[in-house]
Amino acid sequence: MNWAIIAENSRDYLNGTLLTLLLTAGALALGFILSLSLALLRNQGSVVINSVISLYTIVFRGTPLLIQLFLIYYGLSQFGFIQTSIFWPWLSSPLFCVLLAFVLNTSAYTTEIFTGSINSLPPGEIEAAKAYGMTYSCRVRRILLPAMLTRSLALYSNEMIMMLHATSLASTVTLMELTGVARNISLNYYIQFEPYATAGVIYLLITLVMVGGFRYAEKRWGKYLHTGRG
Repeated sequence: MNWAIIAENSRDYLNGTLLTLLLTAGALALGFILSLSLALLRNQGSVVINSVISLYTIVFRGTPLLIQLFLIYYGLSQFGFIQTSIFWPWLSSPLFCVLLAFVLNTSAYTTEIFTGSINSLPPGEIEAAKAYGMTYSCRVRRILLPAMLTRSLALYSNEMIMMLHATSLASTVTLMELTGVARNISLNYYIQFEPYATAGVIYLLITLVMVGGFRYAEKRWGKYLHTGRG
């Protein structure tokens, strides 16, 4: 084994790790906002809105993320009206297309997680809030959001980890994130184990940090769910 090659390319691994973290954080932050909005819209009870949102989540949860990424990055460029539109400077950017695909994908899963958490709320909590005269925005701020987020922590932590690992697909459209760096080193130096083992260890370390953060959050804000208090 030749670990000296890994040491020589440590800066590439650092840059790849930073891009991986950027893609993960960007996709999760934007996806969180979008899925939160969609989950609250579904809670309104409109049949039309529920049908549209359900179709969106079914499509993006029912097809592989890699296909979604290829359709956005390679597929949209096949249409002449898109190449001449004001959106082309963004849709021709690998970074934008990757983020768009990741956001749409993670939002579909997270919308279902948040919707399920809202539906699991005891009806008495909402009725009590209405009896106190709370407006809808007040109920959302004081009851729906806190209860939804605490109930979603375990499932959402899994989605965050899956999104971290999904960033490895970005290298298929020329972005050199962590897996892309490992692939380049493997091809340039004709070694297989060391580059991917190094990338795997970095992914593992990031995952452990994320898991630790969510365990702390569950103990800090979700304890009442397990103790029966609240």
